[in-house]
Amino acid sequence: MATPDKPRDALPDKSPAELLATPVQFLKGVGPQRAEVLQRLELQTARDVLFCFPRTYQDMTDLREVQQLEEDKLQSVCGIVEDMELRGSQPGKCLLGVLIRSGGGHLRGLWFNQPFMQEKFKIGQRVVFAGKPKLQGLVWQVTHPKVDWLGEDDEVPRGRIVPVYPLTEGLQQWQMRKVVCETVATYGHLLEEIFPDEYLKAHDLWPLDRAIQQIHAPDNAEQLAGARRRLAYQELFLLGLALAMRRQQQHDLRQAPPLEATALIDARILRLFPFELTAGQRQAIAQIGADMGRSQPMNRLLQGDVGSGKTFVAMAAMLLAIDSGCQAALMAPTQILAEQHYLTFRRWLEPLGVRVALRTGTRDAANHLELEGAAQMILGTHALLYEDAVFRDLGLVVIDEQHKFGVAQRASFIRRGVVPDVLVMTATPIPRTLTMTLYGDLDVSLLDEKPPGRGKIVTAVRTGAKQADVTAFVKEQLAAGHQAYLVYPLVEDSDTLKAESATEAFPKWRKRLPLHEVGLIHGKLRPEEKEEVMRRFRDGLTSALVATTVIEVGVDVPNATVMILHHAERFGLAQLHQLRGRIGRSALKSHCILLTDGKNPEAMEKLRVLEQTADGFEIAEADLRLRGPGDVLGTLQSGLSDIRFTDFLADMPLLREARDLAERVLTEDPLLDGIHHALQPLIHRHQGPLHLPASA
Repeated sequence: MATPDKPRDALPDKSPAELLATPVQFLKGVGPQRAEVLQRLELQTARDVLFCFPRTYQDMTDLREVQQLEEDKLQSVCGIVEDMELRGSQPGKCLLGVLIRSGGGHLRGLWFNQPFMQEKFKIGQRVVFAGKPKLQGLVWQVTHPKVDWLGEDDEVPRGRIVPVYPLTEGLQQWQMRKVVCETVATYGHLLEEIFPDEYLKAHDLWPLDRAIQQIHAPDNAEQLAGARRRLAYQELFLLGLALAMRRQQQHDLRQAPPLEATALIDARILRLFPFELTAGQRQAIAQIGADMGRSQPMNRLLQGDVGSGKTFVAMAAMLLAIDSGCQAALMAPTQILAEQHYLTFRRWLEPLGVRVALRTGTRDAANHLELEGAAQMILGTHALLYEDAVFRDLGLVVIDEQHKFGVAQRASFIRRGVVPDVLVMTATPIPRTLTMTLYGDLDVSLLDEKPPGRGKIVTAVRTGAKQADVTAFVKEQLAAGHQAYLVYPLVEDSDTLKAESATEAFPKWRKRLPLHEVGLIHGKLRPEEKEEVMRRFRDGLTSALVATTVIEVGVDVPNATVMILHHAERFGLAQLHQLRGRIGRSALKSHCILLTDGKNPEAMEKLRVLEQTADGFEIAEADLRLRGPGDVLGTLQSGLSDIRFTDFLADMPLLREARDLAERVLTEDPLLDGIHHALQPLIHRHQGPLHLPASA
């Protein structure tokens, strides 16, 4: 990164905070037109640019001429684009070659099935290819190289690790690098350090200005690691502080009426279940009862693997609420799951005189307001958040599949003036190493065992399986009186993805299984159509269900013992585990068959994990290891997009240190309005608002 001409002492006579708030338009090399482009990346001020971190890096430390290349070593070559050739145009059957000249030699970059890459190159353009080249005949070739497009005056990044920034239309990588370079050199030293010098020394942390400089322009891999460690520590500290403040302020809410769980009520509730609860279920019910008996509203996470019995724990909590004279609501993320809960609760509770209502977006609210006002339990989707939803005296809210809602929706009931107890549930496996970070504002109950009477699920990966063999196996299982899920990754055929879709496979399965009714369900069906399809499958009228991932969560058909997952490599690991959880819900032996072409080694590693274990937490740890924290966090809970530097497998000691410091800071300055007042805007800036009720 080049050193800018503008000296630091040329800055206007303003405070550091005012200078960091300088609009991007007035940064060197920007101007009004480019400012509009940068604002599409949510870059409004100099501070925003400083914290616009590279999404990845290109290792240019070994920059060579073509004549100096060696096979299978990571190297970079800077050259001029001389020729391009695209062979084939069908999806999955095309090859793009881009030839660059460097000195007296040539290097060809190859891209399989990525025709769109051709649009990014122009004849005569200066580029850098980075990768592991091979000599094919007399020509050096590199497959899927990382590319750096250089401007006319952009220097060749010799011997450096080069940042790669997120871009938008009208902005090139070399332009973004120059803007960041100037901003770091001019404004980087103005950032306010949040840790005392002695703390930085004691914990071997870099000062913030040094970390910012090295994260954008690392001198080497060691310097990059040091910058990443400092920024990971800061983001974990701020997250821990925000969660601790939320927990503290939730406890400061106006008092909620205690819903006391007496021994008599507890015994009467447990007698409703004609089966033995697991030790985990009993412990969770006891913890929930203790929470609901306090004057502060409960905020508890019920975390359990698929099939661990969370629904019955939630039912017990809701019965406790109505036994205390209050209403209870359960909010599910999909219509199918809401309907499933409604059927389950009605079957168990209506014979006992419990009034259960259902509210979803497809039902006419006007016809059910009176029922909801009189109902003791209201089950539904996000329609429960609508302003016209009537709650007479809401004492408990259960939110199923927490990661599909997020903190803001979880707090919606409270912001509307209601302060109920809140129980959030998730069947998405969360690595134990992540739980205290993701849900630091909640108390956690864990269900880590399945109820008795659950049959074994045999999982097998099959590569290149013949359709006739798959059909024969399904027929055999259906002839034994069982039911099957036939799952596909796509709803309809795709021009870009080479995979069979559910709608394409449906008529084929009807021909293959002429003696059985075959159903089709996917996300594009109308809600009433989905409801009818699932009703027929639950009632046993449909033997095989061709489906997409719409059945991923909450579908409970005990007689379904077969799941055939087509193109299994296209599903995520956690998603595959969730889908597998739709079978094995009775004492019957179940079979989960993962069909794949076996061509992708990374996909095969993922599928072998499912073959080897059914433990959702082991699978979650493997998912974290295989995909990295960025992708995993993105599927679990919104509001964590600022976790960019933390490695949750390697940084657990760092996490504990940061959490300990956050707790000490709040002990010294509970409202952050004293010696730590500078932290308050940082929490909002980096972690978003705390979504606290207006009364807090």
